[in-house]
Amino acid sequence: MSKQVLTVLGATGSIGVSTLDVVARHPERFEVFALTGNRQIERLAQQCQQFQPRYAVVADDALAADLRSRLGPASRTDILVGRKALVEVAEAAEVTAVMAAIVGAAGLESSLAAAQAGKRVLLANKESLVLAGSLFMDAVCKAGATLLPIDSEHNALFQSLPTGFDYGLQDCGVSRLVLTASGGPFRCTPVEQLDGMTPTQACAHPNWVMGRKISVDSASMMNKGLEVIEARWLFGVEPGRIGVLIHPESVIHSMVEYVDGSVIAQLGNPDMRTPIAHAMAWPERIASGVERLNLAKVGKLSFEEPDLQRFPCLRLAFDALQAGGDACAVLNAANEEAVAAFLEGRLGFTGIAAVVESVLARSVRRPVAVLEDALFADASARELARAEIVSRQQ
Repeated sequence: MSKQVLTVLGATGSIGVSTLDVVARHPERFEVFALTGNRQIERLAQQCQQFQPRYAVVADDALAADLRSRLGPASRTDILVGRKALVEVAEAAEVTAVMAAIVGAAGLESSLAAAQAGKRVLLANKESLVLAGSLFMDAVCKAGATLLPIDSEHNALFQSLPTGFDYGLQDCGVSRLVLTASGGPFRCTPVEQLDGMTPTQACAHPNWVMGRKISVDSASMMNKGLEVIEARWLFGVEPGRIGVLIHPESVIHSMVEYVDGSVIAQLGNPDMRTPIAHAMAWPERIASGVERLNLAKVGKLSFEEPDLQRFPCLRLAFDALQAGGDACAVLNAANEEAVAAFLEGRLGFTGIAAVVESVLARSVRRPVAVLEDALFADASARELARAEIVSRQQ
């Protein structure tokens, strides 16, 4: 059995840490070629010492000097800097698989480079498909890349779809895809109290351990909206055949409805090592280190329809998907700016959806034919969002 040679984009984040946990459990199967991190240099240094990658990539020269000092002169890891280096370690000839786990629009360029290089792309950066879904999927098809979803919901759908499923639901007996959502920490909070919720409260997810940005997105359900957009492109499904169901226990990660009335779901404990291990070893199965699911202990599984008054971000995501063009890129950029402002105390929680809706209304729809179109839409929307946030502070 030949080893998978792995680049982990976003190694210091929660997905990257879980990925390396799986790698450590199976040293006979995986070899780490490159690790990238933004500013968590202490963690990146520890990872480099443990996994001895050929390359480490950081954001700037000062961080590179810090990492170099921590690793010492005897280190076998070369340190690279900047966006260009992210692309280089994603498309390197030696690499067979890329874990694309950089959060937000910052991960698009390197994820796309991995797809264009024909790699096995383990996609945790949903924003790549939100910003440039058609462009990204075209690159996957043209280069013959293997695209495997890491988000627990999309991985669940992948596992529940028919064997040999390729792209699009035509002629495979599938009626609808249903993404489940926990409802986050504010599922039962009175709507009139939402604007007073703090970043600490928003990041206190009841089931998952995640980074701050994605935790806020879960609290607003924008994360689920982005996942709807991701599912549209991953599986070639029109928006009307994608549903969302709130499932507070986070045991059923998503399900596929078939035309004969069957519903096939994937279940498991809420631990990202399950979808990570599935994608890393696919089509085989390997141990992930996740505790066995005990349904008797869980006791019950409950469901409810999402309340769009409570979660307007979910509605906005469906609206952007329906609008087409660069609307989804605009949605994502405005949300990233609004969430950053909320985490910094410059915007109330309900202001996130208000900023996104305002930016969508003020943006002119344009097609996304090349990478530059997506990046232009992203930059333009960020400028509008920043101005909107400042206006709300006055």
